[in-house]
Amino acid sequence: MGTEESKRQIEILKAMAHPIRLGVLRRLATDPDTCACDFTEVFGVAQPTISAHLRTLREAGLVTTRREGTTICYSLAPDALRPLTELLGELMGAPVAA
Repeated sequence: MGTEESKRQIEILKAMAHPIRLGVLRRLATDPDTCACDFTEVFGVAQPTISAHLRTLREAGLVTTRREGTTICYSLAPDALRPLTELLGELMGAPVAA
Protein backbone atom coordinates (compact mmCIF):
# COMPACT_ATOMS: atom_id res chain seq x y z
CA MET A 1 0.00 0.00 0.00
CA GLY A 2 1.48 3.31 -1.06
CA THR A 3 1.69 6.28 1.25
CA GLU A 4 -0.46 8.44 -1.04
CA GLU A 5 -3.15 5.77 -1.16
CA SER A 6 -3.10 5.49 2.64
CA LYS A 7 -3.38 9.27 2.97
CA ARG A 8 -6.40 9.26 0.65
CA GLN A 9 -8.08 6.49 2.64
CA ILE A 10 -7.50 8.37 5.89
CA GLU A 11 -8.87 11.59 4.37
CA ILE A 12 -12.06 9.77 3.33
CA LEU A 13 -12.46 8.09 6.71
CA LYS A 14 -12.02 11.40 8.54
CA ALA A 15 -14.62 13.07 6.32
CA MET A 16 -17.09 10.26 7.00
CA ALA A 17 -16.41 10.15 10.74
CA HIS A 18 -19.35 12.28 11.84
CA PRO A 19 -22.96 11.13 12.16
CA ILE A 20 -24.34 13.94 10.01
CA ARG A 21 -21.76 13.52 7.24
CA LEU A 22 -22.28 9.75 7.19
CA GLY A 23 -26.03 10.36 7.12
CA VAL A 24 -25.65 12.76 4.19
CA LEU A 25 -23.71 10.12 2.25
CA ARG A 26 -26.34 7.50 3.04
CA ARG A 27 -29.07 9.85 1.89
CA LEU A 28 -27.24 10.66 -1.34
CA ALA A 29 -26.76 6.96 -2.05
CA THR A 30 -30.55 6.55 -2.21
CA ASP A 31 -31.58 10.06 -3.26
CA PRO A 32 -28.94 11.67 -5.51
CA ASP A 33 -29.20 15.30 -6.53
CA THR A 34 -30.49 16.41 -3.13
CA CYS A 35 -30.60 20.14 -2.43
CA ALA A 36 -28.56 21.39 0.50
CA CYS A 37 -31.65 22.90 2.15
CA ASP A 38 -33.26 19.44 2.36
CA PHE A 39 -30.56 18.25 4.75
CA THR A 40 -31.51 20.82 7.39
CA GLU A 41 -34.95 19.21 7.69
CA VAL A 42 -33.58 15.65 7.66
CA PHE A 43 -30.99 16.24 10.40
CA GLY A 44 -32.71 19.02 12.34
CA VAL A 45 -29.71 21.36 12.30
CA ALA A 46 -29.17 24.90 11.03
CA GLN A 47 -28.09 25.68 7.47
CA PRO A 48 -24.58 26.84 8.49
CA THR A 49 -23.99 23.48 10.19
CA ILE A 50 -25.09 21.57 7.09
CA SER A 51 -22.97 23.84 4.89
CA ALA A 52 -19.87 23.09 6.99
CA HIS A 53 -20.48 19.33 6.75
CA LEU A 54 -21.11 19.49 3.00
CA ARG A 55 -17.92 21.52 2.54
CA THR A 56 -15.95 18.79 4.36
CA LEU A 57 -17.46 16.13 2.10
CA ARG A 58 -16.81 18.22 -1.00
CA GLU A 59 -13.18 18.90 -0.03
CA ALA A 60 -12.67 15.16 0.53
CA GLY A 61 -13.98 14.53 -2.99
CA LEU A 62 -16.94 12.49 -1.77
CA VAL A 63 -19.71 14.64 -3.25
CA THR A 64 -20.26 16.68 -6.37
CA THR A 65 -22.41 19.77 -6.76
CA ARG A 66 -24.74 21.10 -9.40
CA ARG A 67 -26.20 24.58 -9.30
CA GLU A 68 -29.86 24.98 -10.13
CA GLY A 69 -30.59 28.70 -9.97
CA THR A 70 -29.76 29.70 -6.40
CA THR A 71 -29.96 26.12 -5.15
CA ILE A 72 -27.00 23.75 -4.93
CA CYS A 73 -27.75 20.06 -5.33
CA TYR A 74 -25.41 17.31 -4.11
CA SER A 75 -24.68 13.80 -5.35
CA LEU A 76 -22.12 11.15 -4.47
CA ALA A 77 -18.96 11.53 -6.50
CA PRO A 78 -18.47 8.61 -8.88
CA ASP A 79 -15.92 6.10 -7.53
CA ALA A 80 -15.29 8.30 -4.47
CA LEU A 81 -15.45 5.32 -2.12
CA ARG A 82 -13.29 2.99 -4.21
CA PRO A 83 -10.22 3.56 -1.97
CA LEU A 84 -12.27 2.38 1.02
CA THR A 85 -13.61 -0.70 -0.71
CA GLU A 86 -10.03 -1.64 -1.51
CA LEU A 87 -8.99 -1.02 2.10
CA LEU A 88 -11.88 -3.04 3.50
CA GLY A 89 -11.21 -5.87 1.07
CA GLU A 90 -7.59 -5.90 2.18
CA LEU A 91 -8.52 -5.90 5.87
CA MET A 92 -11.01 -8.73 5.33
CA GLY A 93 -8.45 -10.79 3.44
CA ALA A 94 -10.21 -10.50 0.10
CA PRO A 95 -8.20 -9.98 -3.09
CA VAL A 96 -7.58 -6.29 -3.74
CA ALA A 97 -9.03 -5.02 -7.03
CA ALA A 98 -6.51 -3.32 -9.29
